[in-house]
Amino acid sequence: MAGSAVLLGTGFAWWNTARAAEAAVKIPPPAQDMPLAEQGPQKAVFAGGCFWGVQGVFQHVKGVQRAVSGYAGGAAPATYEMVSRGNTGHAESVEITYDPAQISYGTLLQIFFSVAHDPTQLNRQGPDTGTQYRSAILPANAAQSKVAQAYITQLNTTKLFGKPIATRIEEKASFYPAEAYHQDYLTENPRNPYIVINDLPKVENLQRLFPDRYRSEPVLVKSRG
Repeated sequence: MAGSAVLLGTGFAWWNTARAAEAAVKIPPPAQDMPLAEQGPQKAVFAGGCFWGVQGVFQHVKGVQRAVSGYAGGAAPATYEMVSRGNTGHAESVEITYDPAQISYGTLLQIFFSVAHDPTQLNRQGPDTGTQYRSAILPANAAQSKVAQAYITQLNTTKLFGKPIATRIEEKASFYPAEAYHQDYLTENPRNPYIVINDLPKVENLQRLFPDRYRSEPVLVKSRG
């Protein structure tokens, strides 16, 4: 992802030919979920390849109050340069703050699996390879872990993806926000070839497959004022 993509206008042909198919898959909601409830903001952490696109998708989801790009799964705080080496144990991740009275954890998972990334790719996503681009769910508690485990089993049973789900569930993983220049990257750089090819289609698929969940104005990390 990111390191080469920052060089706007370079490598466009490479991205186009190397990009793996990440077409959205229409999937049913999880059979097991947590009910909507007035209990204050909750957090969910997902890793699905380059965090630019995953953040961009969830910033357009109704009920999401904040989505922050960062690193999770490693033992200590990290920088992009460190994580890019692929040997720190971190994955590019997004921490989502959501209102459980408006959207359930299971619905977030449904969007994550359906449009935010391809959960069948192992240690890669599109043109990006390495364990730092793995598909992972980092549950905040036992209830989230139970719902995620059950949903992966459900999706593997239905075989809607045609391949086994590669998504890992990683318990008790810490999350570390990424550098400021990675935040809101999709919104701030809509003409970046990497974003155009890999990430804008994800937001379009969100609007197409989840019209009732889509919000046109994203919730941003940085203030526009």
